Amino acid sequence: MDMLPDLAPLGTADVVAVGLLALTFWLIGWIVEHPPEFRPSMSYLMADYRREWMKQFVVRQQRIFDGTVITSLRQATSFFISGTMIAMGGGIALIGNSDKLVLVAEDLTLTTDAAVIEIKVIVVLLFVANAFLKFIWSHRLFGYCAVLMASVPNEPTPAAYHRAAQAAEINVTGARSYNRGLRSVYFALAALGWLLGPWSLLVTTVLTSAVLLRREFLSESRLVVMLPGP
Repeated sequence: MDMLPDLAPLGTADVVAVGLLALTFWLIGWIVEHPPEFRPSMSYLMADYRREWMKQFVVRQQRIFDGTVITSLRQATSFFISGTMIAMGGGIALIGNSDKLVLVAEDLTLTTDAAVIEIKVIVVLLFVANAFLKFIWSHRLFGYCAVLMASVPNEPTPAAYHRAAQAAEINVTGARSYNRGLRSVYFALAALGWLLGPWSLLVTTVLTSAVLLRREFLSESRLVVMLPGP
């Protein structure tokens, strides 16, 4: 602690653990969105399927199915918008009433410094707030995609394919924001480990990273998506 006097009442281990949390959050996001060519991530593979979806959309006779799918995507983002908003409200309420947090910490034999507890809750709230903003933008992008889909002509002309390609890229961008929001939720849960101390935060960061990387690069669903066609 002598080396970092300005960061009191936090210790060096706390600063290192939080720094690793932030670095891991950024690094995993970059790897998922820029995977190596020999091993694409699940998100990268699904982006190709979204583009193929829009190509099939042009020649589909009944487009009600496509409208239902885009509506379900917007409903999913709406659910997480509501959930993160409630979480932010609860976190802000905890910060405003830190006395109860101190009592809980005493029962768990943890640090009872109210300022330290509030800082830890704020870090969790930062991830939740980031997720909230990403979900809102994703919801709006899926709305843009729906409008572009509605503007695609019924006949499979070059103009129709061009408009469908535009809708596909907006769809991919909306999915990217949605995935970023989900990663923020994962890391908000990891940040809760800091309430138990810096070593617990390191453990939850590693576990969260392992879960995310497995689901993007080693999951059974990824193998199914990569199965070759007939």
